[in-house]
Amino acid sequence: MARYFDIHPANPQQRAIIQVAEIVRSGGVIAYPTDSCYALGCQLGNADGIARIRSIRHLDDRHHLTLVCQDFAQLGQFVYVANSVFRAVKAATPGSYTFILPATKEVPRRLQHPRKKTVGVRIPRHVVAQALLAELGEPLVSSTLLLPGQDEPMTDGWVIAEELDHVVDAVIDSGDCGTEPTTVIDYSQPQPEIVRRGAGDTSGFE
Repeated sequence: MARYFDIHPANPQQRAIIQVAEIVRSGGVIAYPTDSCYALGCQLGNADGIARIRSIRHLDDRHHLTLVCQDFAQLGQFVYVANSVFRAVKAATPGSYTFILPATKEVPRRLQHPRKKTVGVRIPRHVVAQALLAELGEPLVSSTLLLPGQDEPMTDGWVIAEELDHVVDAVIDSGDCGTEPTTVIDYSQPQPEIVRRGAGDTSGFE
């Protein structure tokens, strides 16, 4: 049964953030808010948690999961950012963008695209997500909370808690955070490719 945390979107209660972080560290899968949709998340080295996220969403290993990072310095530990793309990625973070970039050796193979050896990374602007990432001190492995057969991501914390009660370990409810997922930009090739148009403005990448 999932634990339910009602956390203020602008002034998150530190005690609750610590409790959620402990659930993540102990192998839990959580549903949490970002600045573009709710997401599923687990700890970087949690193979079982990653498998559970893929199972909940019915994803195969070719679908990129995302490393949600606290800041640009942390992001740089897990992906190679070429000089030619550094400025564009830096200018768009934090924000509603996911970037697909070549993975460093810090990224477990199960998280990398099996053929391209890439991984998705993003830095959210959401206060609660940032507080949780600061407490954890490492990225969350994440995927948009879009269930099989649904056209839009889930956005109400209490509905998420009811729907996913037996498949996640904790739900953070911080109010509505929208239904538009991130814009996804693939920077693993010489020319950037907009893989998905979402909440982030794409004009700077075209």
